[in-house]
Amino acid sequence: MQLSSAKAVITGGASGLGLATARRISEAGGHAVLLDINDEQGEAQAAELGERALYINTDVSDEASVQAAIKTASEFMGGITLAVNCAGIATAGRTLGREGPWPAEKFNRVIQVNLVGSYNVTKEAAAVMQLNDANDDGERGVIISTASIAAFEGQIGQAAYSASKGGIVGMMLPLAREFAQFGIRVNTIAPGIFKTPMVAGMPEEVQDSLGKQVPFPPRLGRPEEYADTAAYIYGNPMVNGETIRVDGAIRMQPK
Repeated sequence: MQLSSAKAVITGGASGLGLATARRISEAGGHAVLLDINDEQGEAQAAELGERALYINTDVSDEASVQAAIKTASEFMGGITLAVNCAGIATAGRTLGREGPWPAEKFNRVIQVNLVGSYNVTKEAAAVMQLNDANDDGERGVIISTASIAAFEGQIGQAAYSASKGGIVGMMLPLAREFAQFGIRVNTIAPGIFKTPMVAGMPEEVQDSLGKQVPFPPRLGRPEEYADTAAYIYGNPMVNGETIRVDGAIRMQPK
């Protein structure tokens, strides 16, 4: 699969990891549809990427919203060959906090956006991909979801976030096995501490402190490095049913 001919839908595409991936695809000559809820930023970024890009307001936790977005994206690009799930929230809270047990409503919201949202996009994109003509390797499409090292070493206060990211890792292999008959590969990227908009909004000294926790290179990950990994997965037909950690060898401490 070549990025130059990719027809990609990217959730969370208006910023951070998603935007870096969209830029990589656009620079290679492919199409990129940004799915996000930040209209102002999404419209601006799509315009900057050019005529092969489009922004669609999409709530990934809402099945109908995803279905409508995938339909529009497919019509715009003439199909879909790549879906990248980057949309997510990182709401944190101690299960037994000072104000009492953490509300299940907050836990559920994280699961709905991060895990169910990824599933919604995966299934709807795969339904379109299965109709593609297969290439010489029998491939019709690639799906990449974003987990986190918190799926493996969640910190105190990350019960909901870790559960959502662990769920993404857990559903990957069953999906890869099921979609094999259609020539659709399914993989997951588990980033470490990256300079996403959330981290970029922290004081500089906090960012530096976080970066120094990484064994090597001792800095925050760059969104472009996530995009590099997504590009590698898309281009290598033997990468399937795999979670790739991109974390500089960090292993998170309890807090």
